[in-house]
Amino acid sequence: MSGPGAARDFLPCRIAVLTVSDTRTPDDDRSGDTLVARLEAAGHELADRALLPDDREAIAAALRRWCADPGVDVVISTGGTGLTGRDVTVEAHRDVYEKEIDAFAIVFTHVSLGKIGTSAVQSRATAGVASGTYLFALPGSPGACRDAWDEILEPQLDYRHRPCNFVEILPRLDEHRRRK
Repeated sequence: MSGPGAARDFLPCRIAVLTVSDTRTPDDDRSGDTLVARLEAAGHELADRALLPDDREAIAAALRRWCADPGVDVVISTGGTGLTGRDVTVEAHRDVYEKEIDAFAIVFTHVSLGKIGTSAVQSRATAGVASGTYLFALPGSPGACRDAWDEILEPQLDYRHRPCNFVEILPRLDEHRRRK
């Protein structure tokens, strides 16, 4: 069957998870663990995982490395999106973006508003695209990671989601590089 009601097969994404923190270790990275558990439960593949300190250049370098890796479709970072002087994840992401997905921050704020009220204004969650790879920067709390995954990323990273989703345009993200 074709058309809007046609059934589609699930297409797994290869997702890298980056935790940004000066204090967490692999043993107590609850936010990273939350993302890995959710992406694997949804049928996606964990392509890589890392933990880095709040260092703008190191974060941007990791994002660029994953964007250059054909085995990574999506990068989700957690941590470093707040307002303190050490929070530089958003700036590192924006150093890498070719295009920002502005509505991601709006939708994340809307979801957060229902969960944490006006404290949602303190989040600088962001998303963008670079080198044919989706990049998402989430706050460092497990709750924020759950909310972002459950309410936004899980449906948008599911090819079966209608009327549209990130997966169906994934092959076209870097089409400008292939044009002659």
